[in-house]
Amino acid sequence: MSKTNNKLPLDQVLVGDCRQMLETLPENSVDLIFADPPYNLQLEGDLWRPNLTLVDAVDDDWDQFESFNQYDRFTQEWLTACRRVLKPTGTLWVIGSYHNIYRVGKILQDLNFWVLNDVVWVKANPMPNFRGMRYTNAHETLLWVQKEKGAKYTFNYQAMKGLNDDLQMRSDWYIPICTGKERLKDADGEKVHPTQKPEALLYRVILSSSNPGDVVLDPFFGTGTTGAVARRLHRHFIGVEVDQKYADLAMARVNEVVQLEFYPPIYITPNPRRQERIPFGNLIESGLLEPGQLLYFGTNGDLTARVLADGKLSFNGQRGSIHQIAKIIRDGSSNGWKLWYYWNEETQQREPIDLLRDRLRAQST
Repeated sequence: MSKTNNKLPLDQVLVGDCRQMLETLPENSVDLIFADPPYNLQLEGDLWRPNLTLVDAVDDDWDQFESFNQYDRFTQEWLTACRRVLKPTGTLWVIGSYHNIYRVGKILQDLNFWVLNDVVWVKANPMPNFRGMRYTNAHETLLWVQKEKGAKYTFNYQAMKGLNDDLQMRSDWYIPICTGKERLKDADGEKVHPTQKPEALLYRVILSSSNPGDVVLDPFFGTGTTGAVARRLHRHFIGVEVDQKYADLAMARVNEVVQLEFYPPIYITPNPRRQERIPFGNLIESGLLEPGQLLYFGTNGDLTARVLADGKLSFNGQRGSIHQIAKIIRDGSSNGWKLWYYWNEETQQREPIDLLRDRLRAQST
């Protein structure tokens, strides 16, 4: 887990305008920022459903701006404040709709943020277009940017692949909007906040671009979705919320999250590229394999190669590494660690030599 700064107000909500409140935080102190700013929806008039019930639209004061210029100034100011507290290796996510995301994107680039991806959140259950004058607005856009172009940043590729049935995670995320028990309601059964985001969305953002112990900042904390998910995943959070009512609701929500004891194998997805390199010959030196022993190509079939004392394999009069001999046998993947099997006398079955490599890694930690 990463080291945290004792001067930071960890796992707290700061009440006030984020443009001022972020000035109280140390420079280069947070690992990840998720921002769900006002969208400047520019709504005109009431919106009614076909059954003559009024749509609960976003008409709060915090989403009202006199002009695009005023909104742009606001955006530049809060993004500048975020840039100051973000570590050089940190990244920032910002979500928006067609009303504002293009203006936000321009300002991000003007402030020298480097765009890594734009992600489309496809809503599985969007609100219909009641007037029938436009397409149903069924998505929002997230921009993922890094503070310094070319700097090392966190992307837990293997974790995202695991969430997606071992396929690469794409940039179109099919996730329902926040409904049901997850949606915070008041005593009258009305939703507390008009733009509460689903935890599934924040789960993917936080798991992909931070590590346990990291500090996640949300400058528009709202009902605390970022804090709730950060707590579940053993990250620290700092929330900033201008409305005391929302700040109180958010902390009450976060405090209800039961944080399980930190156990690294549960919360950290191994990255094969960062694992200790183990030469095949180490398996022979350690006695896990013996010179002259047969290895089997695949789980079935009769193709075998013989282990040589120098860590090579012998196959049909040819000698080479576990990868070279695999390449001779077939075209395609030549990762010998995944293709060669040994006979396990205890289990009386073939098992991949990769298991022996894992055993050696475990001994060295």
